[in-house]
Amino acid sequence: MLIEVDFDSDEAIYIQLCNQIIMGIATSVIREGDSLPSVRQLAEVIGVNMHTVNKAYGVLKREGYISLDKRRGAVIAIDIDKLEQLEEMRRELRIVLARGCCKNISRQEVHDLVDEILDDYSSCMKREE
Repeated sequence: MLIEVDFDSDEAIYIQLCNQIIMGIATSVIREGDSLPSVRQLAEVIGVNMHTVNKAYGVLKREGYISLDKRRGAVIAIDIDKLEQLEEMRRELRIVLARGCCKNISRQEVHDLVDEILDDYSSCMKREE
């Protein structure tokens, strides 16, 4: 899995790492049971401090995307309660949709955008007709 960091971004590097790993899971680039690089390896490859990678792995563990195993290191282990995830999505979508509403983005444009994005995650999301 290729992880790229934008050092000029306002978004914290550990958050960029988390988001890229989550995107990798959603697009099946990495799957349940796959091992991630060690903290040291990933830090060296992307050119960041080991503490940054460690923080990202800690967040991913807390959020239920990985488990930490002494022998295998960080392993993809999805363990998110669906109802909790839906409620979190609801909170985040309210803000995103409010911003779109302020910019006169139509309901149909939102639906088209959501469908387009979900098509990228076809391996983990089934479309209900």
